[in-house]
Amino acid sequence: MSDLELSYQERYTKALQPLAQALERQLQEYLEGEPRIDRVNARAKSVDRFMTKANKIEDKKQKYSEPLHQIQDQIGARIITFYRSDIDRVSKIILKYFRPIEAKDMVPESEWEFGYFGRHFVLILPSDLVSSSIDKNLVPQFFELQIKTLFQHAWSEADHDLGYKPQSAPLPPGALRRLAYTSAQAWGADLMFEELFQESTQS
Repeated sequence: MSDLELSYQERYTKALQPLAQALERQLQEYLEGEPRIDRVNARAKSVDRFMTKANKIEDKKQKYSEPLHQIQDQIGARIITFYRSDIDRVSKIILKYFRPIEAKDMVPESEWEFGYFGRHFVLILPSDLVSSSIDKNLVPQFFELQIKTLFQHAWSEADHDLGYKPQSAPLPPGALRRLAYTSAQAWGADLMFEELFQESTQS
């Protein structure tokens, strides 16, 4: 086991797991009573997934020179809403309580493509979540928050499971076409449910 893996294992056990539990409770508290929210959760990135990301190669060199400081989703949270318009409403609530470092809507590069959609934030981890029992040297500065609809979440989970398993062979062209087809269907269903919701509120 490398020094990096040992360091992250300690951080994961002693800091990230309890912090993720505290963050989940805090987010649920802030969103209590808000309509059309399916779930709110937070988790610490597992040691295996952290090491996979930490060892990522880009342009023939290590992407991260200091993974413990540079990887921002060591704690990740998700809020899953019913409809697209709920994402804006929930985002405004979140920004009342958390200070953002980065915010972006994830969309495919081309209008002819279908793929991952969602809103991502990198937010400063609130200091009030860090109890006296947690070593502050093990606490990351940031956490990642994703806000997605049910359809966006379901598609991205299936896509990740099918296409990004470690040591698995790349999907063949036919499978990639079918994956793109399901993405287009999920996008269309998401759009239809949003339109139906908007029509129901106006009638």
